[in-house]
Amino acid sequence: MTARRVAAIDCGTNSIRLLVADADPATGELTDLDRRMRIVRLGQGVDRTGRLAPEALERTFAACREYAEAIRELGATEVRFTATSATRDAENRAEFTEGVRDLLGVTPEVVTGDEEAALSFTGATKELTGRADLDTPYLVVDIGGGSTECVVGTEGVRAARSVDIGCVRLTERHLARPDGTVTDPPTADQVEAIRRDITAALDEAARTVPLAEARTLVGLAGSVTTVAGLALGLTAYDSTAIHHARIPYAKVKEVTDTLLTSTHAERAANPVIHPGRVDVIAAGALILLTLMERTGAAEVVVSEHDILDGIAWKAAGA
Repeated sequence: MTARRVAAIDCGTNSIRLLVADADPATGELTDLDRRMRIVRLGQGVDRTGRLAPEALERTFAACREYAEAIRELGATEVRFTATSATRDAENRAEFTEGVRDLLGVTPEVVTGDEEAALSFTGATKELTGRADLDTPYLVVDIGGGSTECVVGTEGVRAARSVDIGCVRLTERHLARPDGTVTDPPTADQVEAIRRDITAALDEAARTVPLAEARTLVGLAGSVTTVAGLALGLTAYDSTAIHHARIPYAKVKEVTDTLLTSTHAERAANPVIHPGRVDVIAAGALILLTLMERTGAAEVVVSEHDILDGIAWKAAGA
């Protein structure tokens, strides 16, 4: 089978991302042509209202228009659009589906948590296969805006579970005031409340996923990559430096403690933190830290390749 030019779109609770790539199933190589991300906060208020907000839909549709143009220009022959946590939860998801179909000509696949987990695992581990410095099985953890996927496996998925904790969901649930602003910084009681939610979710995940049996923790998505960039002391976000970085527990704790005690202005002044993550990164970091404490992981291997890459491989028929 020869390489195919494919486009993959991952629409999550906080961000929507595009990857246009040449995928060669014969060699296992995925060559990026365009990889971009927009913070659209599609999941704004979904945990509270059960509906996608009109302004969140419009932000998302604006990104879809931009992506449609990029896909046309690069000539992708297959397009896959996957929507995750926020749209699973929304009563008015048909409005979202119709808007995407009008703009991109494809129907978004609202995947289950288990399907999301399998795509994340494929995207994160396909290029790790055979590395002598990493023991298996892997525990792949994808910390999103509305949910977190935990997947254990070696060459394929052995067990997976999606749980309803994410950086946006936990921030809105525990840190947001009635006017939408976020407590800055969070109080000790608020941090403890977030920890209780994370612990309960990990208890739920552990009923089907053998978290403690994993030998290598692989962390995905913006919360994890941002923590890695901060831990590495970068002066700007650098995906090349972050991809496959190995961040020890002590550095994850140091970064998390700093985020939980910093103000909005202090976080916003750090160029490693995307403006769309300034208010939610502390909750995302706390998910990662609590998971490492739960599993005893000495380090996290950070991957810039995740569900988006898994969607691309699926589009290529691999």
